[in-house]
Amino acid sequence: MKNEEVKNGVIFPVGEKNDAYAQYFIGQSYLNTLVADPDVNVGVGNVTFEPGCRNNWHIHEGGFQILLVTGGEGWYQEDGQAPQSLKPGDVIVTHDGVKHWHGAKKDSWFEHLAITAGKAVWLEPVEDTHYDQL
Repeated sequence: MKNEEVKNGVIFPVGEKNDAYAQYFIGQSYLNTLVADPDVNVGVGNVTFEPGCRNNWHIHEGGFQILLVTGGEGWYQEDGQAPQSLKPGDVIVTHDGVKHWHGAKKDSWFEHLAITAGKAVWLEPVEDTHYDQL
């Protein structure tokens, strides 16, 4: 899959610049909210990361997050665990209260569907010195 394909949206459109959450990301991300129904206890969003973009460490309180990788290449890491390389077709399940981050590799756009329940608690950024070692 070419970076240009991911940039333009593989399955779902890329969406708008993710300005509402920009303070929790290093680099540019885009969000296309697919499910935001107050009568459904999960949200679903198509999140797209430019190369090198990643979100801060965070946890999900009172819920979980499932990531379905649909395009490009990225990283996922839980606190205290080795980073996992991600590619289309990979599935990540993050349980309640687990500190983690995810984002694009340095040279690739990255896209996933995020199925999320509970409240996100945003923590510190993933330091450049840590990310650059991946």
